[in-house]
Amino acid sequence: MHRMYVRDIGEFGLIERLAQQVAAAATQPHAEDPATPRLTVTIGDDTAAWTVADVTELLTTDTVVQGVHFTPETSTWQTVGWKGLASNLSDIASMGGTPTFAVVTLGLPDDTKVQDMDDLYEGLLEAAAVYGVNVIGGDIVSSPVFFMTIAQTGVIHTTPMLRSAARPGDRIAVTGTLGGSAAGLAILQGEKPSDGSDPESIIETHQRPRPRVSEGQALVNAGVLCAMDVSDGFLSDLKKICHASGNAARVEAPDIPIHPGATKTLPQTALGMALNGGEDYELVFTAPASVMASLEGKLKSGFHIIGTITDGEPGIVSIVDRDGEPLEVDAQGWDHLRP
Repeated sequence: MHRMYVRDIGEFGLIERLAQQVAAAATQPHAEDPATPRLTVTIGDDTAAWTVADVTELLTTDTVVQGVHFTPETSTWQTVGWKGLASNLSDIASMGGTPTFAVVTLGLPDDTKVQDMDDLYEGLLEAAAVYGVNVIGGDIVSSPVFFMTIAQTGVIHTTPMLRSAARPGDRIAVTGTLGGSAAGLAILQGEKPSDGSDPESIIETHQRPRPRVSEGQALVNAGVLCAMDVSDGFLSDLKKICHASGNAARVEAPDIPIHPGATKTLPQTALGMALNGGEDYELVFTAPASVMASLEGKLKSGFHIIGTITDGEPGIVSIVDRDGEPLEVDAQGWDHLRP
């Protein structure tokens, strides 16, 4: 029998495989009580969702591991705390929800400094205060390497935005700008700004991302049906939307909003960082042109229309230049299990 390893199928292949097992084993609630939750979104989107009475509740979880997601050279403990919560809040934002509660689990080596954990929670609770989150519990376990897992809940009073809701003819848009986080990380890892400028602001883009919670709420209120957050890389995440919705996409490279700090400090690699860098925590969304027009002036971070959902092989994203000629760009988004 051929021995298969998780590296052979990657993170997303493993998720699909496990999701099939979960679906096959799914059970129906025993109680016929009006208060019994009705599951509406399961594995495969940014959060799970279920309805209770007239409220849809959201749940997501994310983990950060020292040496995988951050190092002492690229982060402080305060920024680890902020970013750990922000990544979860970005999932809630992508559904159009309002964040509510968080539960935090820490895995700690026995030589962890108490002050470091004080600093971690200082950053985490700062983000919680900004976005209206209450930390309500958690767990602490011994671990050979530091990790933090956060389970984040949220609520929404309408249908959440889904990856599977993109339709041919929808315009593709993204909030804010792309590539700033990757540029900040590159500088922290030793890249020198080509213009000799102070890189502090671009570094903050990487260490203290701003999840687009209010923007997600504005999108769903305007009638946007499809969105996800840009965490693994814009191109990789757009491909996930196309896979989930059974469509292809065409993206106009000149319209991609590259973070000005990335263009200024690392111009030669800025486009690649915008397409594949990841951890921007912006929202990519699709909607008919009429809905896009109604959004003008309604998003704090602004937005840029950069392409169109098309008929075609599910998951295929074409990047074209100003003349409509295809660019050879591969999705190189983050996959935890591939070398």
